[in-house]
Amino acid sequence: MYETPSDIEAFERHYREVHIPLAKQLPGLRRYTTSHNPTQVIGEPYYLVAMLDWDDLDALGAAFGSDAGKQTAEDATNNLVRYATIRSMILQLDDK
Repeated sequence: MYETPSDIEAFERHYREVHIPLAKQLPGLRRYTTSHNPTQVIGEPYYLVAMLDWDDLDALGAAFGSDAGKQTAEDATNNLVRYATIRSMILQLDDK
């Protein structure tokens, strides 16, 4: 979840040209979706919410333990945070 960037144009360019291509290389990633101006999440309106889906928590851990996962996380913590505050959460859904 990304708060409104300080420089929207630079954030959008970096997100599209660098971050999404990195994230799409994550092993086991089933779905990657983003939403601008979404419904409030946990009482906060966010500029962008990205949702990444895996089969289970083990697959998520393996993805971010991989080289692609490390590069994706590094890009977020070293580059995207220059433009926007980032919040993350992990939700595990039951098949029931």
